[in-house]
Amino acid sequence: MNTTNKFDGYSKKYTVGRPGYAKEMIDCLYNEYGMSATSVIADIGSGTGKFARHLLERKSEVYCVEPNDDMRMEAENELYMFSNFHSIKGDAENTTLEDNAVDFITTAQAFHWFNVQRFKQECARILKDNGKAVLIWNMRDESDPLNQELYRIFIEYCPDFKGFGGGIVKDDPRIKLFFNSQYDYISFDNPLYYDREKFIARSLSGSYSLKEGDRGFDDYFKEIESIFNKYVRDGIISIGNRSVAYIGKI
Repeated sequence: MNTTNKFDGYSKKYTVGRPGYAKEMIDCLYNEYGMSATSVIADIGSGTGKFARHLLERKSEVYCVEPNDDMRMEAENELYMFSNFHSIKGDAENTTLEDNAVDFITTAQAFHWFNVQRFKQECARILKDNGKAVLIWNMRDESDPLNQELYRIFIEYCPDFKGFGGGIVKDDPRIKLFFNSQYDYISFDNPLYYDREKFIARSLSGSYSLKEGDRGFDDYFKEIESIFNKYVRDGIISIGNRSVAYIGKI
């Protein structure tokens, strides 16, 4: 199933609302798992470049592979100043990269969209010997009352909502299949802080979210606003969240 068009029209909300990732997690990848300024990295399903920016700032050579034109063009607008940034029109099953071309493959907030076996085959093709794949998510703390209320709203209004993180759970069977159950797991606190504009943008940036003009959008939007008004303190709302990564060879 082609899910690429699910992200049409979301790029601006992604740029404004989607968070970065915990600095401690990026440090760990570079200090303990071999990433460096000389690494060549393919970031698959790179979207608007939220995760790729962390890698580019560490001077790694990064090939951002993204099939959605809207998202890819936004990444080009956001990351053009990095000489080590390369924008590639491709997808998880056909990156268009050469055989044995990269030291690492990363994919952030995207693996749950992929055909696991076909993505695994493509990773094996483009990775160098001893190369590693890294699957990354920002995962909400589902014990946080705010997240629980947002979950209720998304379930009620958004037919495509499958759960936070695309329904991925810790040690998900899809992850085990991809790594043949041989991987490391790292997790770091990454609480999210939003003003009203960014909270609204974040809430509307999910591929599952209703868009303006959709049936029920006005009531949906009012519910999201009510959550902000309920939990805001000094103009800022705090959301429980962790940055997590699964790391292994293919």
